[in-house]
Amino acid sequence: MAHKGDLVAIGISVGLALGILIAALVFFGIRWYKRRVNLRRCSNERSVTVLPIRTNGFGTSTDFSASLSNSIAVQITEYHQKRSSNSWWSFHSKNRFVSTSGLPKYSYKEVQKATQNFTTILGEGSFGPVYKATMPTGGLVAVKVLASNSHQGEKEFHTEVSCNNHVCLLGRLHHRNLVNLVGYCVDKGKHMLVYEFMSNGSLANILYGEGEQGLSWQERLEIALDISHGIEYLHEGAVPPVIHRDLKSANILLDQSMRAKVADFGLSKEEVFDGRKCGIKGTYGYIDPVYISTNKFTMKSDIYSFGVIIFELITAIHPHQNLMEYVNLAAMSPDGVDEILDKQLVGECNIEEVRELAKIAHKCLHKLPRKRPSIGEVTQAILKIKQRRLAKEDTMSMAEGDFSRIMSRIQDQHIELTKLASLKEIN
Repeated sequence: MAHKGDLVAIGISVGLALGILIAALVFFGIRWYKRRVNLRRCSNERSVTVLPIRTNGFGTSTDFSASLSNSIAVQITEYHQKRSSNSWWSFHSKNRFVSTSGLPKYSYKEVQKATQNFTTILGEGSFGPVYKATMPTGGLVAVKVLASNSHQGEKEFHTEVSCNNHVCLLGRLHHRNLVNLVGYCVDKGKHMLVYEFMSNGSLANILYGEGEQGLSWQERLEIALDISHGIEYLHEGAVPPVIHRDLKSANILLDQSMRAKVADFGLSKEEVFDGRKCGIKGTYGYIDPVYISTNKFTMKSDIYSFGVIIFELITAIHPHQNLMEYVNLAAMSPDGVDEILDKQLVGECNIEEVRELAKIAHKCLHKLPRKRPSIGEVTQAILKIKQRRLAKEDTMSMAEGDFSRIMSRIQDQHIELTKLASLKEIN
């Protein structure tokens, strides 16, 4: 009996020990989990999240039409250092605070003063009027003011500023090939978005405007590469991926260095095409036909729109001017693109490079989305055209250098022979 009693006591002791151990593990596990959650929350509150730039060194860009649920945090100090040249006024105003999106909020009076009482208008969009604003430091920004009757503008504002699942879309996406948001205003019943200023306007205005400003072939190739970098960031660099939904030449803006940046991410208009399909987002002429038939927008739909933009760069023909009809006719011949080349480029560009870029655009416009290339593949293909161009220029430069050295030696030898001949005459 005593022996059985000892066994029972030992069993009870072991059970209690195991119970205490399990309880301790559960307690410390819960404590560790809560601490990790708190650290994440603090990090989100103290930082501005920025979607990662791809480590392959390619350019990036952003769009906000798709919802985001996660992003990579970047310390707010780094963010403000990066934006110091673009941000407005100093953060010492008592009316200003940094929202959970990390974007500075400005008062109506500040915006009113910067825009000279809203007299410096740049243009009109689906959101509403856009004004040029001057910072006290002399820097420039563009202010979009939500029109009171703009349903699309209200949607844009909430898309770009408000938070969804603690992820503020516009405040978290920053890249050299994006038109970045630098602040906003919600005051006196007004809603405004503040963007970095793009001094050279839109690609559409340059291609189709009445001004004398034109684009060389080299500039067009660089613009195509910039755009691809931007889309690549959206599709392959952002976490999760982002689809633009309204890529068009009017949404490609150029800065003072003619660097192209993608704008108006996910702010497409709604258009009715046949009386039955409503809510189709995008701009006529750029929309993937598969999207119209299925109402499903994918990354390959963005690729289709980019293909249209590439042909705009090649031809300077607007999609509303039957661009695709010209493209389809040109596709019937290997050198058909020569016939639709922008007149400004005739005799001023490498026609082989034009044909190579046209091949890339044709692949982007393939009827079957699965056979269209990814944006990473498009970027690589355009980059190869540029690299071949640079290699050719280097070769030509070396050849010219060698020729110059040969001519210099011939001249030196000629001088020496002349001197020898003169010495013989003297003797």
